[in-house]
Amino acid sequence: MKLVTAIVKPFKLDDVREALSDIGIHGMTVTEVKGFGRQKGHTELYRGAEYVVDFLPKVKVEIAIDSDVLDQVIEAIKGAAHTGKIGDGKIFVSAIEDTIRIRTSETGKEAL
Repeated sequence: MKLVTAIVKPFKLDDVREALSDIGIHGMTVTEVKGFGRQKGHTELYRGAEYVVDFLPKVKVEIAIDSDVLDQVIEAIKGAAHTGKIGDGKIFVSAIEDTIRIRTSETGKEAL
């Protein structure tokens, strides 16, 4: 089992959700986050005053999946989140040792 964590632009969330749904992935956790990478923020003008935006709004999508569909999930996220501009995001893949569904006490693959 794998945990796929994707950091994407907020306006790409619906595209990512639809792409994952198309390949049969229906459960995910979404968190609004802020951060920066190579972009290092930017300067904005608000009511005549200039200020620096250090942390840019992003969305973190976390999906626990079976290892068999990992490549499909990565390709779906890459395709849906890609704009070709700086700040498109990152995908992280981590191993999951075990999963337990609280309601039924199912474990492992069945709990996903």
